[in-house]
Amino acid sequence: MSAESGRRSGGQGRISQWLRGRRPRTDAEDSATREDLLLAAAGAGLPLAPAAHPSAYRCSCDRVGCPTPARHPVSFAWQTQSTTDRAQIERWARHQPSANFITATGMVHDVLDVPLDAGREALERLLAAGIEVGPVAQSGNDRMLFFTATRGTPEDEDEWWPCELDCHPETMDEHPGLRWHCRGSYVLVPPAQLPGELTVEWVRGPEFALPDPLSLLEVLTDECARYAGVERDHVAAWPLRG
Repeated sequence: MSAESGRRSGGQGRISQWLRGRRPRTDAEDSATREDLLLAAAGAGLPLAPAAHPSAYRCSCDRVGCPTPARHPVSFAWQTQSTTDRAQIERWARHQPSANFITATGMVHDVLDVPLDAGREALERLLAAGIEVGPVAQSGNDRMLFFTATRGTPEDEDEWWPCELDCHPETMDEHPGLRWHCRGSYVLVPPAQLPGELTVEWVRGPEFALPDPLSLLEVLTDECARYAGVERDHVAAWPLRG
């Protein structure tokens, strides 16, 4: 690994380091950190909107059998509601202290969402190769999110890549490999809480510039294919039970 890439991998940035504090935090510190992290994300251009949160191992929404507990926006108008306005985000964060937040993709940024093991290997390869990597988050214990610049803008409608080409927020279990979140999709933005005491946290914070997704795509798809092959081999090795 080069000195430059070593510096990148070692320098996670002040925002990421906040998540690794060793002493217990007070309630006031937790609240301040949450708000600061949300404002940092918005300051980097990620449009935010309030989302559901865990409630007694379930979702805070009223939907029976919610398919994405604590992972979805609270309003059906989340696409128009999403904003980077500091004052609005401060109001939401203070009036809804338990809420998670989503960031709407396809306006400023996309997200390449991959299995955690594949993402870790890809991140190591990308940094070792000196490829610019933007913000990266770990979601729960199974996914890694690579934040990139979007491939389309409202002024360039032909370049929009509908999210349905890959996944939809409420059918993500059907897409265990790479999911490309673009127009019409969203992901949780750190810090977020999930059922089972899982979290969404920054690995590399929003202080890193958003790269072109195509610069990451080859390595990510390669590692996802490798991951899928390992998973198939693992399942094939399971003993048959009578």
